[in-house]
Amino acid sequence: MMLGRVTGTVVSTVQHPFYAGRKQLMVRAVTPDGAFDGDKYVVAVDLVGAGVGETVLVEDEGNSARQLLGSANGPVRSVIVGIVDEVSVPQAD
Repeated sequence: MMLGRVTGTVVSTVQHPFYAGRKQLMVRAVTPDGAFDGDKYVVAVDLVGAGVGETVLVEDEGNSARQLLGSANGPVRSVIVGIVDEVSVPQAD
């Protein structure tokens, strides 16, 4: 799984039929404090109605993504499975 921030929407005029009616978003990895974590990003299918600027939880493993979408052979690797309201990290003693 990956914590990320939605940075944009993917729009295409020609696409695989699997993506018909499915919103695709560009998500860039972030650290728990909200800072971008290097240059890692994914294009993810949105399952929860996320929008640009929101912090999200991404399942970034192909088999799990296909299971969530109910497609054994779908051409998908990443799906957004949650919108994050707050991240809390315990302080080390």
